[in-house]
Amino acid sequence: MVTRTRLARVRAFAGIAQLALQQIQDELRADDIDQAELAAVLRVLIKDTDPPGGVVGLLAQLLYTAARRAEQIEPDRDGDASCPLHEAADLLTDDAVMRLIWAARSLHPQGESV
Repeated sequence: MVTRTRLARVRAFAGIAQLALQQIQDELRADDIDQAELAAVLRVLIKDTDPPGGVVGLLAQLLYTAARRAEQIEPDRDGDASCPLHEAADLLTDDAVMRLIWAARSLHPQGESV
């Protein structure tokens, strides 16, 4: 049973995350962003935060945490819930991060920051 307090906190935190991501999206829409700055923004999304992996890594870590919890509470312990969560996290860490790195290198191969 989900407690209303927990669900309310999660909704509030998700709302804060959505607002922050919207702000980043607004920055990306700026007319004056050039390729080096766009590359730097992409790098920020995958680096320079704790835990390693930036925003994308943090989202993957959240999914791994949910998967581990699902493993503990799945009725038949058959992986119906936890397996897709692990796979989603793996896609973020293995596929999405590499694609962001490739895009950043393509835009500005020389620099890690502007």
